[in-house]
Amino acid sequence: MIDLRSQRVLVTGGTGFLGRVLVRQLRERDVKVVALGHKDGNLTRDDVAQVLLKRERPDIVVHLAVLCGGIGANRARPADFLAENAMMGLNVLRACVDWQVRKVVMLGSICAYPKHTPVPFCEDAIWNGYPEETNAPYGTAKRLLLVAAQAYRQQYGLNAINLFPTNLYGPEDHFDDASNHVIPALIGKFCGAARRGESTVELWGDGSPTRGFLYVTDAAEAIIRALEVYDSPEPLNLGSGEEVTIRDLATKIAELSGYRSRIEWNTSYPNGQPRRLVDSSRARAALGWEAKVKLAEGLKYAVESYLRGNEPR
Repeated sequence: MIDLRSQRVLVTGGTGFLGRVLVRQLRERDVKVVALGHKDGNLTRDDVAQVLLKRERPDIVVHLAVLCGGIGANRARPADFLAENAMMGLNVLRACVDWQVRKVVMLGSICAYPKHTPVPFCEDAIWNGYPEETNAPYGTAKRLLLVAAQAYRQQYGLNAINLFPTNLYGPEDHFDDASNHVIPALIGKFCGAARRGESTVELWGDGSPTRGFLYVTDAAEAIIRALEVYDSPEPLNLGSGEEVTIRDLATKIAELSGYRSRIEWNTSYPNGQPRRLVDSSRARAALGWEAKVKLAEGLKYAVESYLRGNEPR
């Protein structure tokens, strides 16, 4: 077990949604943390990763920097989602070897799983087909980084681990960004429609797909626990075990947001993957971790955060 208080931890994407929560939780544990964001440099450039690790000399790196978004963003920028995520991860892994980093966490995505993976998704199923088409380039980049971490472990002895969280949500997200994932996007839509007195909110698809979600503080706690105790090339899924249809999710968020008017489903747009729910039993066994925040409670916190101006909770 690694005592993190004796380590210097560098978090790429440390100023993002998950990154801010992780950095805060680490500092609450008296861990020395360096949080890197966009202003610190473009990690798609190999020289930037090298300079940053040379300067900071971390013992541990948590790679959270990512280009991500919902279905619309994935469809609009598939090449960027593939190339930028792959390059950032590969550059970080190479620099971790060159500057003798003790451990690195690579954050994967359930978008890497095949479109028709049996539910709940088990880690062994990741190679059993092609990812869902609307996010296949992004998912393929995350698959590549899983293999890359395993290859660097095999050739250089780098303690590189992979965690695959389901969709994250919670306070302090970017609710009004058009590229957002489903929960922050829905919160922004419904709260805005309620404030403006709109009579209709249009949503993509037919609402039938199901999703599992993970509250952001639960995700951060899993990462910290993995930093302390996990050392294996095999990826670990992180999820809550709760599955909900997009239609029911929209209804719940509309109610919490104070929106009481019509929801219109535009079926000319894609649904995305039919079902997404991960099996987190390996993470429970390996980390002694499980999600604590139930969806109903987490949605309430997230909507409250948006309504009070997205201030930290």
